[in-house]
Amino acid sequence: MITLYNTLTRQKEVFKPIEPGKVKMYVCGPTVYNYIHIGNARPAINYDVVRRYFEYQGYNVEYVSNFTDVDDKLIKRSQELNQSVPEIAEKYIAAFHEDVGALNVRKATSNPRVMDHMDDIIQFIKDLVDQGYAYESGGDVYFRTRKFEGYGKLSHQSIDDLKVGARIDAGEHKEDALDFTLWKKAKPGEISWDSPFGEGRPGWHIECSVMAFHELGPTIDIHAGGSDLQFPHHENEIAQSEAHNHAPFANYWMHNGFINIDNEKMSKSLGNFILVHDIIKEVDPDVLRFFMISVHYRSPINYNLELVESARSGLERIRNSYQLIEERAQIATNIENQQTYIDQIDAILNRF
Repeated sequence: MITLYNTLTRQKEVFKPIEPGKVKMYVCGPTVYNYIHIGNARPAINYDVVRRYFEYQGYNVEYVSNFTDVDDKLIKRSQELNQSVPEIAEKYIAAFHEDVGALNVRKATSNPRVMDHMDDIIQFIKDLVDQGYAYESGGDVYFRTRKFEGYGKLSHQSIDDLKVGARIDAGEHKEDALDFTLWKKAKPGEISWDSPFGEGRPGWHIECSVMAFHELGPTIDIHAGGSDLQFPHHENEIAQSEAHNHAPFANYWMHNGFINIDNEKMSKSLGNFILVHDIIKEVDPDVLRFFMISVHYRSPINYNLELVESARSGLERIRNSYQLIEERAQIATNIENQQTYIDQIDAILNRF
């Protein structure tokens, strides 16, 4: 029996898969405009461990993690470097695989990309418009948040709570300040696609809803990501998906905690922005992985050299203990049985 803490219900629940023996799992991946930082590495490592444990228990895990390859950050980067958005995305997708591979994160079953699903996204939005859940205004398309009765159930906020502080920015043509963007009208010089609503590109939230639907169907077992995605990203995913699919979007939600650097929030402005690409040149990737999983996944992690050194020492103790067991087994009387024991330990180590 496996129990999970479900963000949706705020309690631990016994895991019951949609299909016996199978787990459909969707993990929000990076926006590929730069090398990933250690905050991106945490969900990659944490949910890799979750996946491995399910597989260890005999489940067949379909593990999907997307790449956001069109976004405001990518467009800005393309303008800065005078390169196309696809060129930049391709470079950093390759870098992502290299970085998480060094951290012993197994490849996903599938890594869908937004650009590959543009027709699906446009059709999904059109369906929402046809059902009255979305509307076109000034070349943009917005989701009618109030029409979806369950809005706020993941973040445990009411519509009235959310209304406080909500505003309509200049250039927006919303019916309600709480409505969010499904399709953005094209701006001069930006990458765009033709659609029934005019030239433009999708909003961030709709992308994951569509890719999850395309890869895993209307309802998935586990949706996971960082705690910063809980609202509004995952809340909006639920609204779009359940309005469109007329079915629960995900049965279990998992969210990992933040990473602080020397007790401060990681940010470029503070100069404490740590890229995995750089840190694995100084820190053994296995140590970094062990450091990440040495703290409960929902708790925040404070990253500093002293704690990393402590993780290195802890991992070294495990390695030394294993080596000692192996050496003693080799000189034991019952060599055949001891070798079987070593093989079993090796199998467990390879799984995690």
